[in-house]
Amino acid sequence: MKLRTRLAAASLAALAVAGGATSTAAQAAAPDAPAVVQTNVLSADAALKIADAVQKEAAKQKQRVTVAIVDRSGATRLILKGDGAGPQTEESAKRKAFTAVSFGQPTSALSKNQALAAIPGTLLLAGGVPVASGGAPIAGIGVGGAPSGDIDEAIAQAGLKAVQGRLG
Repeated sequence: MKLRTRLAAASLAALAVAGGATSTAAQAAAPDAPAVVQTNVLSADAALKIADAVQKEAAKQKQRVTVAIVDRSGATRLILKGDGAGPQTEESAKRKAFTAVSFGQPTSALSKNQALAAIPGTLLLAGGVPVASGGAPIAGIGVGGAPSGDIDEAIAQAGLKAVQGRLG
């Protein structure tokens, strides 16, 4: 196999692993493999509904928080910093959202697995919940700023609840 072909195959395999794909490098490089993959994406409207529900729940609980929503690849879709939320809340909310979508679980369920802390961008504190469609994570909601992660996570769950019936 030529060096260029081996490098291309290795790159495809790395992308498949990083993207959460379950195919082998041979399948990813197979000539009959699809060139386009369809994925579900959280709409901008849904992200706004989540952020609004989060901030309303935070106000009801007298908390000043930031909400971050990331897509399946971890790219930021929305950040809304509530009035009076501290400067650290944006980064913690983003990292909680990233962690939740990366592993498809609430961050509170991951907090005991400290080996995950070595993965760049993760934050193993409660306050992040995944958004799933068809049984697969498509986005993550992260909330930071309450005095405990349990409160952050309850507020994030209120955001998820605002769109849950429309996720399919």
